[in-house]
Amino acid sequence: MASETSAARGATGSAGGLKGLVALVTRHRVLCALVVLALLPFLTPYEALAVNILIFGLYAMGFNLIFGYAGMLSFGHAALFGLGAYGCGVPIAKFGVPWFLALPMGIAIAGLASVVIGWFAIRSRGIYFAMITLALSQVVYYTTYQWVSLTGGEDGLRGVNVPAIDIFGLHFDMLNPTTKYYVLFVFAAVAIALFSRILNSPFGAVLEALRENEKRAMACGYDIARTRWLAFILSGLFSGFAGALYAIHLSVVPIETLNYFNSAEVLMITLLGGMGTFFGAFIGAYVYIMLQDVVTVVTVHWQLVIGTLFVVLILFFPRGIWGSFLKWVRA
Repeated sequence: MASETSAARGATGSAGGLKGLVALVTRHRVLCALVVLALLPFLTPYEALAVNILIFGLYAMGFNLIFGYAGMLSFGHAALFGLGAYGCGVPIAKFGVPWFLALPMGIAIAGLASVVIGWFAIRSRGIYFAMITLALSQVVYYTTYQWVSLTGGEDGLRGVNVPAIDIFGLHFDMLNPTTKYYVLFVFAAVAIALFSRILNSPFGAVLEALRENEKRAMACGYDIARTRWLAFILSGLFSGFAGALYAIHLSVVPIETLNYFNSAEVLMITLLGGMGTFFGAFIGAYVYIMLQDVVTVVTVHWQLVIGTLFVVLILFFPRGIWGSFLKWVRA
């Protein structure tokens, strides 16, 4: 009897310790995220894969703001990601604009597109919202596809060359994948800190209130339409930022960045990691891209394998990896 009591106390103590650890990580989530991301190149087979995980984690983070926190499913974020890439790549490749000017230009173009797309989309709800964003995303795709003189059309945009970056007198060789990762990591760190600040603000609380009960939020006096629109714009800015970094990373901008499949990918990444969670975007990006890299070596039918695993995960762990872990700890 005494041994059983001791065992029970030990289990309770370990559970309490785990809850305390999770609470500590949540309290210092930006620092914890940056520490893990700083070690990411050592947790992947090669550095270029770590760069992809970092960029698509940022992309999913932006998408998570509108989907996980505001409760609006968008199928048009490929347009915002792609316009961020083209908006950064075209000035560099066609007009010789320095990277430090092209980067904010890409973010601004994605932000402008999110203003327009969001203005139309927020007037609808549910599946209609998703279909409007998809339709407008396809308009962006075919416009870019046909504008061959500027975007390269089907061949994509070539010549986005950023061989080296000089910051405060320091020279960074962007042809070195490790150097490239840590340069982009610095930009990502700023975005992650800003994202956390948005979630901690009163605006972040209003977003979650919208997701849980829109009518009650409206009864409390909040401007629902303006909040939804602002959330979409902020989400577009983060997605466009990820797209701009993607152009610098690849030195090309494939037309596939604007394809609707890119919107489906970021949805899968968000669901895998855990929608409405701070760490879910990067966990989902790590799992999805690592699986894709491993499975493609084994079979060309990697989409079938990953799709099957995705269905199994959604059926048995609907909260995603990090969301299910949090639920288990709290239980």
